[in-house]
Amino acid sequence: MIPVIFFSLTVHEYSHGKVAFLLGDNTAKFLGRLTFNPFKHLDLMGTLFFCFVGFGWAKPVPVNPKNFNQPRRDMMYVAIAGPLSNLALAVIFSFFIRIIGPYDNAILFTLFSFGVYVNVALAIFNLLPVFPLDGSSVIKGLVPSNVAARLGDLDRFGGFLLIGIFLMDFFANTGIIGSVLWGPIMYVVQFLSQDAFSELSQVLMFIFFTIRG
Repeated sequence: MIPVIFFSLTVHEYSHGKVAFLLGDNTAKFLGRLTFNPFKHLDLMGTLFFCFVGFGWAKPVPVNPKNFNQPRRDMMYVAIAGPLSNLALAVIFSFFIRIIGPYDNAILFTLFSFGVYVNVALAIFNLLPVFPLDGSSVIKGLVPSNVAARLGDLDRFGGFLLIGIFLMDFFANTGIIGSVLWGPIMYVVQFLSQDAFSELSQVLMFIFFTIRG
């Protein structure tokens, strides 16, 4: 699990920084975040959540919208780059699980299977329209400026909302995150894996049940 999570989170954050750099903001490059070194991007809590909850996050790449020609539009491009990079990785991993069966090489099949799930989960989770997730910036780039400004006023509550939901899921077993995300995630995973979905789902179930004892 750990190599897949590290790699997927690194590509996600690097993509944010790279698109920002291409659009004129060198903040990430100046702070050493435009790198494939995973330790520059990992957030300890986000990584632990991925291991024990099934969803997680990395340390956000710093971006200065003032360096963009069209800040709201360009921030949308920067935001969508992360989830799109994860979907691209999921497609690549899904290709390999179709040509490498679980009985040909169990280790590689397990890595690639988890790679499909992790990247689909990262993409869908980060597209939720709640700050500080990427979906918040995407929504602001699509709606009129006055609506985007009102949404921006709600940003200060987004982090507390997410933490509150995570805590309720963990301590009260409410299953809010799972009920919202599990269906779309598994639908996309099944779409990408096709005939290999049965074996892939068995691998995922084994991993999650092993983690939770």
